[in-house]
Amino acid sequence: MERGEDFGGFSPPPPAITDGSAVAGWRGKVEPGAIPAGRPRSVRGSPPGGVPPVIDLALGAAAGCLACVLTNPLEVVKTRLQLQGELQPPGTYPRPYRGVLRALGAVCLADGVRGLQKGLAAGLLYQGLMNGVRFYCYSRAEDAGWTRYPGGTVAAGAVAGAVGAVVGSPAYLVKTHLQAQTLAAVAVGHQHNHESISGAFESIYKQHGVAGLWRGVTGAIPRVAVGSAAQLATFASAKDWVCERQWFGEGSWAAVLAGGMVSGVAVAVTMTPFDVVSTRLYNQPVEPDGTGKLYRGFLDCVLQIAGKEGLLGLYKGIGAVYLRLGPHTVLSLFFWDELRKLVQPP
Repeated sequence: MERGEDFGGFSPPPPAITDGSAVAGWRGKVEPGAIPAGRPRSVRGSPPGGVPPVIDLALGAAAGCLACVLTNPLEVVKTRLQLQGELQPPGTYPRPYRGVLRALGAVCLADGVRGLQKGLAAGLLYQGLMNGVRFYCYSRAEDAGWTRYPGGTVAAGAVAGAVGAVVGSPAYLVKTHLQAQTLAAVAVGHQHNHESISGAFESIYKQHGVAGLWRGVTGAIPRVAVGSAAQLATFASAKDWVCERQWFGEGSWAAVLAGGMVSGVAVAVTMTPFDVVSTRLYNQPVEPDGTGKLYRGFLDCVLQIAGKEGLLGLYKGIGAVYLRLGPHTVLSLFFWDELRKLVQPP
């Protein structure tokens, strides 16, 4: 979510960037390099509505966390689907997870309903860290006037996303480990067998030091940068397209959700390969010196997946990626709106 035009009675502050994406242009078309109407000139003063920028940043991060609670089951499914059949030719391995709906059922059968919220604490930590940092970085870029230039909004969103990915990488590492863990009968990928989020951080640190907590970050940076840039580049146009067909009222939550789902097609297609690589790098087993046992790095991971699983291997879990994008975006917006109402002066 990017700070943009008036939406639903309020003017959103700096970019409430969802996991892997940033939404721009609530109402009306945003021309390349233009600053939407209703946007505060500087984030250093209080934005419309009297909410201080620092509070808005915190509220945006909190909104992302609340949305994460509701979309985490799709994250669990996505992780399992992306690890299924790792480095094995198609058709040569068992498939306990077949499609999003059946995968949700498989998770419930193996781990109970609570299994759909595996890794939630780590996911919330990731959302808070990543969004807080991305809010700050994007706001600084906007305050410096970089977003006024053609393509500046997309570039700033991508860079801010990359920085956020670096800061939040340890939390995403642990989240991936915990979400992959399950019963041996339906296990996919390497099983790290952590007892808890704190135990996971402690174990990784004791075995590999501080550097071990950032293992796999080379996959996270392009994942978040590409996702942020793709949604910034497509969301406003997609929402305009929906509104032009008068399917929903302009400025309504339904229009935002529909625009997010249309935009999500482009985002999912461009981001999923990076998402698969990121998941593999985070979850792979490692040697005592911290080097990966399966992949030497980002490029090696891409080449191995494409060579052994085929190009479609890079699109494993794309259904879960797509289904999560739109709801997570509109839920983040909704929660942000409601949280801002709580702190706005009467």
